[in-house]
Amino acid sequence: MTKASAAQDDAIDRTQRTIAAVWRIESARIVASVARMVRDVGRAEELAQDALVTALEHWPREGLPDNPGAWLMTVAKRRALDAIRQHAMQQRHHEVIGEEQEALGTGVVPDFTDALDAARQDVIGDDLLRLIFTACHPVLSPEARVALTLRLLGGLSTGEIARAFLQSEATVAQRIVRAKRTLSAAQVPFELPRPEALGERLTTVLAVVYLIFNEGYAATSGGDWMRPALCDEALRLGRMLAGLASEEPEVQGLVALMELQASRTPARTDAQGRPVLLLDQDRGRWDHLLIRRGLAALERAEALSAGAQGLGPYALQAAIAACHARALTADATDWPQIAALYDALAQVAPSPVVELNRAVAIGMAFGPAAGLALVDTLAQDPALTRYHWLASVRGDLLAKLGRHTEAEQAFTEAAALTQNERERALLRERAQESQAAGTQRAPHA
Repeated sequence: MTKASAAQDDAIDRTQRTIAAVWRIESARIVASVARMVRDVGRAEELAQDALVTALEHWPREGLPDNPGAWLMTVAKRRALDAIRQHAMQQRHHEVIGEEQEALGTGVVPDFTDALDAARQDVIGDDLLRLIFTACHPVLSPEARVALTLRLLGGLSTGEIARAFLQSEATVAQRIVRAKRTLSAAQVPFELPRPEALGERLTTVLAVVYLIFNEGYAATSGGDWMRPALCDEALRLGRMLAGLASEEPEVQGLVALMELQASRTPARTDAQGRPVLLLDQDRGRWDHLLIRRGLAALERAEALSAGAQGLGPYALQAAIAACHARALTADATDWPQIAALYDALAQVAPSPVVELNRAVAIGMAFGPAAGLALVDTLAQDPALTRYHWLASVRGDLLAKLGRHTEAEQAFTEAAALTQNERERALLRERAQESQAAGTQRAPHA
């Protein structure tokens, strides 16, 4: 391979990575805006994907546009207009043309060269809320609502969603396809639910927003430890939901939880982008504005819940995050209180992952042996068979007990299970540290 061809391949590769990054950030807005035009979320995603394919064809050859997101939005809207016009011709109904024009907010078919700014000025927040509530319509099963909304709102791949659910990729793929078909067949309107229908769809919406946040906070795959744009998107959606349902304590609880966790973002990586674990973070770098916002939202959740005893799952997790936020140093963390809050969370929202986090808290509060005993019981749970955090937590507790050879094995297993490159490197480093510690303690021949 010549240097020229190698350089060309490298340029194409960089462009494709850029396209993937832009798509991750912009896809939800594009799908939401197109869905408002075509009134079909499945068709909207197809049209948005068409725009992505067009970018993959043109950008490596022609170079990146000045505003990649706006470029994708414009092409997707062109595709939507073409689809609407084709439908109008097939149906021979002039009303469809009127709907097209109304969807664009104009009385004439626009020149897209001049309409770019108008497209970017759409009320994106409203469109995203419509999209998330449409994808969470009761006609779908709860699992399908979460999977579809993660796909549409978070721009996550099927594999990333599968890992979030601890399920197979094939299962999640089938669920998403069936969900889009069901919405289309049921002619679910692209709109926000009326107040009387809000509650029944809010629980799933909150779950989806938090899963999006989690994917940004600890990316399941790729070369970055975090995807801050996804955290920002989830925070924005959460704040908008808090305005829409201001009297719902769990909405306030979720906002509090995300604000408090997001406050750690500046300290969660070092200058080289490598992960920095919670107990090792420089707390002076935490965002204290987000901490204040989070604590205020937690106070609202507690007031709406008639005190801490009535807190729901998100508010309880926010209370746990608040314990960390209030501790000026890692050593000052109130681990017994955190363990007690995890006890309450396990009663309100029992799950293997909650139990694993409870084991961590118990290990910190009452010693690593107590935590390890709980972790070893969780190792039998099928849902955690390939969950890398189980092996990682076990390795940490074993290392604290001086069982370095077993700790090395656990960290190596965790590294093999994770799909995130930064996390894999961290776990391998911890395995090497355990190996070195074991070697130092081994008797000399």
